[in-house]
Amino acid sequence: MPYRKTPAAVMGAAALTLLLSACAGGQADTLQAGQQPASPGTGLDRFYGQKLAFKPCDPQMPPGAPAVKAECARLKVPLDYQNPEGRQAEIAVLRVAARGKDPIGSLLLNPGGPGFPGTEHAAITAAVWATSPITERFHMVGFDPRGVGASRPALDCYTDAERERDAKFASFPAGVDDRTEQETRRLLQQCAERSGGKQVLAHVGTRDVARDMDVLRQALGDEKLSFAGASYGTRLGAVYAEMFPKKVRALVLDGAMDPLKGSHERRVQQYTGMQRSFERMAASCATKPDCPLGTDPDRATKVFQKLVRPLIDKPAPTSDGLRLTFVQAIEGVTAAMYGEVIWPAAIAGIAELKAGKSDTLRKLRDIYHERTADGVYPNSLEATMTINCLDEERHTPKQETAMNRAIFNVAPFTDPGRPIKQARDGCEHWPVKPTLGYPYATGIQGLPDTLTVSVTGDAMTPHEGGINLANALGGSLLTVEGEQHGTLQAGNACINEAVAAYLIDLKSPAVGARCKL
Repeated sequence: MPYRKTPAAVMGAAALTLLLSACAGGQADTLQAGQQPASPGTGLDRFYGQKLAFKPCDPQMPPGAPAVKAECARLKVPLDYQNPEGRQAEIAVLRVAARGKDPIGSLLLNPGGPGFPGTEHAAITAAVWATSPITERFHMVGFDPRGVGASRPALDCYTDAERERDAKFASFPAGVDDRTEQETRRLLQQCAERSGGKQVLAHVGTRDVARDMDVLRQALGDEKLSFAGASYGTRLGAVYAEMFPKKVRALVLDGAMDPLKGSHERRVQQYTGMQRSFERMAASCATKPDCPLGTDPDRATKVFQKLVRPLIDKPAPTSDGLRLTFVQAIEGVTAAMYGEVIWPAAIAGIAELKAGKSDTLRKLRDIYHERTADGVYPNSLEATMTINCLDEERHTPKQETAMNRAIFNVAPFTDPGRPIKQARDGCEHWPVKPTLGYPYATGIQGLPDTLTVSVTGDAMTPHEGGINLANALGGSLLTVEGEQHGTLQAGNACINEAVAAYLIDLKSPAVGARCKL
């Protein structure tokens, strides 16, 4: 948390599925950063030689979205690429065929997370881009990364009941209910038991998924990869570029995660952006006489703290018999930091809380978690947490506590106002070391031009990270003026034209190119 996507129900029709994403190790035989990936001819020929058996399927679409004609298949990959004769994983794949008669190939898509399924994302993207030249020239292909969605084995760490009781996905906000060492040991055990064993937990990192993408590229019949990834998807695309630079045709990286900053620095950077967005939301609210945060934006954070901190000891009931805790209230407001379009819903929720009600903030939190009306939670955030155990730097309690204190310092709207005794990294007892490495995707040789799209007011993946990614890849940068995380489905003509020109004709925008939301 909080790199992720936001469901269309929050965003409104104009931003059908505005791409958002979750914060962004392996056994001794897992490749570490800098090692070369296994390739065909090293026991992987049977995977690279497979043909996908696509069959018609009916993807679940958001209310109001047009139907699409899709087909689905399953891709087999080795669970451990260093042991291709061993256990296998199956990757769920969905394809919407190109509308035109002369397709360039497949456009592989990733929505972020890292725990969010790409199959439904591809179907929704095809619907949003129904008249775009991109869907005319490309087959839209989504896949659920290993451990995610319909892929098998699937990551699973908590029951729905545990999720309802605020199961922990990160150490922050610390000071409310900090993990104990016993809890982190138990977390490992229950994740392993419910996900298919510790071997599964050792092989779900981004470097594993990048290898799966290359097998998928071959199975789709594409000599080189065309890819569009949002949020965490920019990390995935960048790591693929690092590992398979000569197999890249085009990469669109939207809402970039910074490849140069380690976990502490990047998360502090992100929460700095979140506080900035909270203050801009408060300033917008202050122009209205009934603003629940008051008419002085400089005092808005303190007003908000006074409203939500009592929820730590006394959660507020909702009209449907649920409750709103402090953590849930913070998550509900955090959802609004993904885009200016969600600010009114968050302000309405804060106003309700001030009046003794809690339904709207709880609803925003539930949408954030993708909770269904009957209380069922998907595995998206559990997958995000587990994948991050391989991607993020492993912190000692001292380091995790220091990071939380730094976060509360730069984002006081999240601060519970209680001392942090000792924060713990939930991955501290993971049986394997992280496999990503920082910095990543630097000094790549033989990589064609890439396109990074970055919004100036993006709270979740601040603009600085987009600049750093574009520079690291030696690629092009399209700067977008706005207050939003992710742009590819924003319906903006300037962005759409630039992305289409790049993907179809490999024509990059001019140096200094800008669009405005």
